Amino acid sequence: MCSIIGYCGKNGSYEEIGKALEKTHSRGPDARRIINTGSGWLGFNRLSIMGLTGEGMQPFAFGNTQTLKPEQCGEHKHQYSMPDGSEILLVCNGEIYGFRILKEELKELGYRFISDSDCEILPALYKEFGTDMFRMLDAEFALILYDAEDDTFIAARDPIGIRPLYYGTTGDGTYVFASEPKNLTELTDRIMPFPPGHYFKNGEFVRYRDMTSVEKICDDSPEKTSVRIHDLLIDGVKKRLDSDTPVGFLLSGGLDSSLVCGIAARLTDRPLETWAIGMDIDAIDLKYAKEVAEYIHSNHHEVIISGQDVIDALEKVIETLATYDITTIRASVGMYLVCKAIHEQSGIRVLLTGEISDEIFGYKYTDFAPDAAAFQQEAEKRIRELHMYDVLRADRCISVNSLEARVPFGDLRFVEYCMSIDPERKLNRYGKGKYLLRKAFENDALIPDSILWREKAAFSDAVGHSLKDDLAQYAESMYTDEEFEEGVKKYSHARPFTKESLLYRDIFEKYYPDQSGMVTDFWMPNRDWEGCDVNDPSARVLSNYGDSGSKKALDNKNHQQYLLLH
Repeated sequence: MCSIIGYCGKNGSYEEIGKALEKTHSRGPDARRIINTGSGWLGFNRLSIMGLTGEGMQPFAFGNTQTLKPEQCGEHKHQYSMPDGSEILLVCNGEIYGFRILKEELKELGYRFISDSDCEILPALYKEFGTDMFRMLDAEFALILYDAEDDTFIAARDPIGIRPLYYGTTGDGTYVFASEPKNLTELTDRIMPFPPGHYFKNGEFVRYRDMTSVEKICDDSPEKTSVRIHDLLIDGVKKRLDSDTPVGFLLSGGLDSSLVCGIAARLTDRPLETWAIGMDIDAIDLKYAKEVAEYIHSNHHEVIISGQDVIDALEKVIETLATYDITTIRASVGMYLVCKAIHEQSGIRVLLTGEISDEIFGYKYTDFAPDAAAFQQEAEKRIRELHMYDVLRADRCISVNSLEARVPFGDLRFVEYCMSIDPERKLNRYGKGKYLLRKAFENDALIPDSILWREKAAFSDAVGHSLKDDLAQYAESMYTDEEFEEGVKKYSHARPFTKESLLYRDIFEKYYPDQSGMVTDFWMPNRDWEGCDVNDPSARVLSNYGDSGSKKALDNKNHQQYLLLH
């Protein structure tokens, strides 16, 4: 990961921009640079992943059909001025997949480059295509660009929001953009997430791509659907293995992370470095993660944590996440601690994870969807809000430990295709959640068959049922019933409804006062559906948390026959 900041006005100072950027030093601990454009500021903290030489340092300055290196100036160590003749300045936190092909095409048009960085091609792409370039990118990115010719700042974010970007305005109406809310707390009174799939120009947000918009439901046969899911996910993993620094894998033992690891193991010629975490008394998934690791012959590492470790990490996790959401925080404690161990105990800089599968193929609560249309509407809602929940969790827990997250299930071609599959076929009519995904990989032997068809457990539960219980008990000890009743009255938006949610909100407000609007609300099952009107987001409270499926689900032994008939 890296961190970026853009101050789109002349009233800012190097000191305040530098102070704001310093708050996300861990996202980019390798180098820092801040440039005064003459009309504002661009800043960058670098985590070197692609193009490791100094020439790959940002902001990239572009002019006279070549990329230029800015010259250091002034008394401040990291302050630079905009080079004479520069037309475009750009900072980007991102990975541009297939950049080498684009780079060669741009060279044929006369563009020159000085580094191996994937992001160096972006100023040239903008010069050639303007804002149309955003819909062309196969990438996960957040960027801020200064166009000197138009004296205009442009910001943009990838269509799913895998890379973070936030914005606000100063007292004089100046727009400010940055990687995390903590960068902006002293620059603006109201911090908001930059909408995924949009670019900003001249005070307006323009949508360039909507991953939830399905123009036509796919009519592929079941066999062709399996092939497409299979091939697109493999391609999504393959392109995310490209790194100039060591790559590792989070392996929970669940279906999604196991598939990512199984695919990667088949694609590489050396053992993977896999990592799993569990509580010291009741870790559910450690044994499953170990089973997968032994099957794919990875170098496997286990991190064991206690209830006290969970409580000790809680406040740091909430500060890191900038959220009060119950599900996100519960699941983040384990992820934060395993990433901390990876940072301290290895040279890994890139981590592949299994997020986003649930939103596409369904989770335990979507078994209760009343019909296919309701399932599709819920999937669209979850994809639109991903950047506030699971994607946010992965980004913050990984980046705060100076690592980069890559999410193969978030591959744009994969998501676009899977969202177009007839939702009737995604409903759990097979006695097994995520049936289409499992079916697509049943003949590859990438992971043990017992894992491929194993039912899902929530990540926080998989780390250990006691993790959730420890947090709830700790919150219970923090408030009397009377204090809880009074405490919730402080909040009108996303009002806490349990002592645990009040504790999280109080800690959140300590670091981000009056900024609850950054998150829409609590991640909860759809309470409008029968069976989902619950008071806790954990799948553990649903009636179908056991082995398989909804009340409507067929017996598992009949799922092959059902598919043949439909």
